[in-house]
Amino acid sequence: MQVLWSLCNGILEDQMKRAIRGRNPNDGRSIEVIVEDGRVQAVVEGGGGEEAWLSPGLIDLQVNGYGGDDVNLDYADPEVIHSLTRKMIATGVTTYLPTIITASEAKITMALGAVAEARRCSKLVADTVPYVHVEGPNISPIDGYRGAHSEEHVRPPSVAEFARWQQASDGLVGMVTLSPHWQGVEDYVFRLSNDGVYVAIGHTNATPEQIRRAVDAGAKLSTHLGNGSPGMIPRHANALWPQLADDRLTATLIADGHHLPGDMLKTIVRAKGTERCILVSDAVSVAGLPPGRYETPVGGKVELHKNGRLSLAETEFLAGATLPLKDGILRAVSCAGISLAEALRMATANPGRFVRGIGTLRPGAPANLIRFTTADNSGSLTIERVWVNGEEWSGA
Repeated sequence: MQVLWSLCNGILEDQMKRAIRGRNPNDGRSIEVIVEDGRVQAVVEGGGGEEAWLSPGLIDLQVNGYGGDDVNLDYADPEVIHSLTRKMIATGVTTYLPTIITASEAKITMALGAVAEARRCSKLVADTVPYVHVEGPNISPIDGYRGAHSEEHVRPPSVAEFARWQQASDGLVGMVTLSPHWQGVEDYVFRLSNDGVYVAIGHTNATPEQIRRAVDAGAKLSTHLGNGSPGMIPRHANALWPQLADDRLTATLIADGHHLPGDMLKTIVRAKGTERCILVSDAVSVAGLPPGRYETPVGGKVELHKNGRLSLAETEFLAGATLPLKDGILRAVSCAGISLAEALRMATANPGRFVRGIGTLRPGAPANLIRFTTADNSGSLTIERVWVNGEEWSGA
């Protein structure tokens, strides 16, 4: 059997088994992850000398698009999902949820069908996309709370419509973001939760009592907490405090430097605890593109500024995010006063709890790994190598 030994990259590999080496972010020590048949077989002490960190691949629960690819197109194109998947992996994201926002039922089902077809045609997409996140259309119709979502298509939740989503996508909808202000929403939340669908609260003007009832019914997450809200809200009776206070809710956060001020990010992380916080990108199609004005399915006419802020054209309202998930990790470290290991868990193990418990280096787990450095002063991780199910990603 041919054996290849690479000292510079710390990899021993043969046709069935390989050892991937790097530094453990938990303690800085060298580790060696033994991979066989696409799974982690063991994690043992390494020989030392590595400079790059080794971590589970990043998991992003909210991706609308990236690099010109958009999940929310006006036509079905599975190749867009193939392309988006490759771009996600290049940024260190080995698992992500394509996120479909508020639209007509026809458009939502069409987008779901495109993702389902892409998964059927590509093992890489099937391995990387476990299910789809539908953000809306059952959100608040009020300006500010609604964000960049189309007011025209905001509507109450419907069990019958949700069933049609699942029929169009082979049961691929695994997360739904909604506002619990709608009458009868508790039954909807209960039914979805009982079927294994994660319900998240977001873009909401619901009262504290309505939020508590939704959590009692089974809601588990808060979508991009601190955003999807007007600039001015009541001091006490608002949607933020009950979500911060309820330990049953895990908060997703956009740490891109634009969606949350540093002090607010730190406050949310301290209130929820790092174990109940998840970093997401909320990336949209113009992420990774040059500054300028664009026409997008998410937000319509938008402007991408040189500092990375994306806003609705000629307004201050945000229209999604433009930085990949890896760029939020060190920002969370600096703003929230947490360690690199804690921030990484917010982008790996914590979201992994909502994706079959992946995101950790343990025997039997999928061998989704990244090697990265943090020493270039860019404020983000520099991804050196990526493995998906034990296979090194070449970009092909």
